[in-house]
Amino acid sequence: MTFNHQNELVRKTIAVLESFESGNPEAITAYVHPDQYIQHNQALLDGRETMLGALDHLKGIGTKVSIKRALVDGNYVALHSVYHFHGPKIVFDIFRFEDGLIVEHWDNLQEMVEKTPSNHSMIDGPVTIKDIDKTEANKAFVKSYVENILLGNNPDLLASYFDGDTYIQHSPHIADGLSGLHAALQALKEKKVEFQYTHVHQVIGQGDFVLTVSEGQFDGQHTAFYDLFRVQDGKIAEHWDVIEAILPEEKRKNTNSRF
Repeated sequence: MTFNHQNELVRKTIAVLESFESGNPEAITAYVHPDQYIQHNQALLDGRETMLGALDHLKGIGTKVSIKRALVDGNYVALHSVYHFHGPKIVFDIFRFEDGLIVEHWDNLQEMVEKTPSNHSMIDGPVTIKDIDKTEANKAFVKSYVENILLGNNPDLLASYFDGDTYIQHSPHIADGLSGLHAALQALKEKKVEFQYTHVHQVIGQGDFVLTVSEGQFDGQHTAFYDLFRVQDGKIAEHWDVIEAILPEEKRKNTNSRF
């Protein structure tokens, strides 16, 4: 895939998200497939018409969208953004393209916390993609981290994924460093809060950034975990995430899987 083609996919996805702010249907009409749009946000009905039908309401409540990062991996585009509607939210959106049109969408959304324990925000930090030639190696490395550590296949390997205690953490309740991660996990254990990853569904990467989409349990709720990692010199250097509970079946508006 050429650099120009990647830019074109990003341009189209950004234009679609900006429609939520402007209320202008042109980008959605031009770039979203008219009858093959699969919606994995289970709070929304399937299909392009639902998106078009929501525009007046979204504009009316003053929706704002600020896109911070964009990754392209084959026919997938992942965006990391701040949405302002009913307060600020951190959102990951994933769009899949076929023949230049968006045919599928996944997302995860969480209320924004202004400051994390180490005084970062949930979205600040580097945005420029580096090390394009290491994309596949970085994807494999991050996938092994999620499987070995978060799914618990080989927790003894934890320290091998990091450069000592050098680790910038944007998760809202966890401090920097492996020490911060240990302290947060210990606190959950003491409060008897269940926290478990069970499946990795997607790994989307470009250069030094890798996004994983996982399923699991958090505090008694079926949960979607979206984790964005920045890899530097073969180690995990930085992490952002969005955690969202999965709607119970009776509240879902479409029959598609959350993943």
